[in-house]
Amino acid sequence: MSFDVLQEKIIALKNPTVAGLDPKPEYVPAHIRRASYNEFGENLVGAVDAIFQFNKGLIDALCDIVPAVKPQSAYYERLGWRGMKMLEATIRYAHEKGMYVIADIKRGDIGSTAEAYADGWLGETRVEDTLCRGFGADCVTLNGYMGADSVNPFLKVAAEKDKCVFILAKTSNPGSGELQNVSAGDNDTVYGLMADLIEKWGAGTQGKYGYTRAGAVAGATYPEELQQLRARMPHTFLLVPGYGAQGGTAEDVRYAFQDKGRGAIVNSSRGIICAWQKTGKNGEDYQQAARDAAIAMRDDICRYITIG
Repeated sequence: MSFDVLQEKIIALKNPTVAGLDPKPEYVPAHIRRASYNEFGENLVGAVDAIFQFNKGLIDALCDIVPAVKPQSAYYERLGWRGMKMLEATIRYAHEKGMYVIADIKRGDIGSTAEAYADGWLGETRVEDTLCRGFGADCVTLNGYMGADSVNPFLKVAAEKDKCVFILAKTSNPGSGELQNVSAGDNDTVYGLMADLIEKWGAGTQGKYGYTRAGAVAGATYPEELQQLRARMPHTFLLVPGYGAQGGTAEDVRYAFQDKGRGAIVNSSRGIICAWQKTGKNGEDYQQAARDAAIAMRDDICRYITIG
């Protein structure tokens, strides 16, 4: 089962983190941008090429220390069809380097639309008598607030293709409480009810390590709620955003983990991919800077947990 694959990569590298590949052109070091713009122009074609070279360099630098990458599709969609083609190439390159890929797409539609998203991101599309793979991610993020109709099509494809999903429960953004913390009766909250639904939707799909195909997103910026969710969702693998730039600390994220440091993975995006901006070397050292930042994050979190 796909979360078994992710957990085993985490154990092998003793690192429960994922690097978010959320690149804007300005995040790319100038020497990479110049080379691409000289060849293709200061346009979307040049920007796409520069970001792809940047992504490949980051993956090369991180693949032996970080088990997974998480490209956020919005940063690729903003570049048009070329950006989406580059996203597919980035996913393929990460797989070639042995990394697990979480496609951060936060889809939340229903019916045939959800089925189409699931086929495109996790499964295959039939073209006459041929099954053609789409983006080929190992896992996707979903917004389940339209209910099971928005989740089940993904879980169906995930079961067929040995993949999985992360569903939003309690997110890390400042405005999340406007809906997610609303009282839902009996001293409960909307995010608490969502946690119960996620456990229900995944029931019966536990893998080797006891986690179902339906994971949950629980932000590091709300450690009390994170601790509550971990207790409430014993069979659910957690994706934890909010570490670093958003204010979440290693002490906060420790609440996401179960015995032997299992059952969670913590995301950092800008803290890793933009680490070169703090070294004063104009990005010539962007790979080493990203690697150093990823190692520092790993070591910081592992002060509070022991992976085994």
